[in-house]
Amino acid sequence: MSDRDEFGAFLVGFVVGGLTGAVVALLFAPQTGEETRALIKDKSIELRDKAQITAEEAYARAEQAAHEARVRAEELAHEARSRAEDISKEARSRAEQLANDVRERGKSAIDAVRRKKDGSSEEAASG
Repeated sequence: MSDRDEFGAFLVGFVVGGLTGAVVALLFAPQTGEETRALIKDKSIELRDKAQITAEEAYARAEQAAHEARVRAEELAHEARSRAEDISKEARSRAEQLANDVRERGKSAIDAVRRKKDGSSEEAASG
């Protein structure tokens, strides 16, 4: 991490030094003041245009990334809804199955009680 910090500091110093050297060279060049001002004006216009183009490209990339993020979020939301529906259907199915099992066990228990009752009634009648 510190290597990157040192490299970043070097890079910033290099760029600042280069710009400073360019300005000093322009100011001390054997040109008239009018030629130097015109050259500075042209370079500043060129730099402004490059900055504008770079900003427009960055804006376009940001818009594209935002669009892709929106699309991905919609896909994930759809997938989540689909999974939730599947889980809900599965839960309903299991609940119905459990209810049917409970009903069947209840009927079996009732039938067993009735048989036992009927059996004891027959024993009491024969005995």
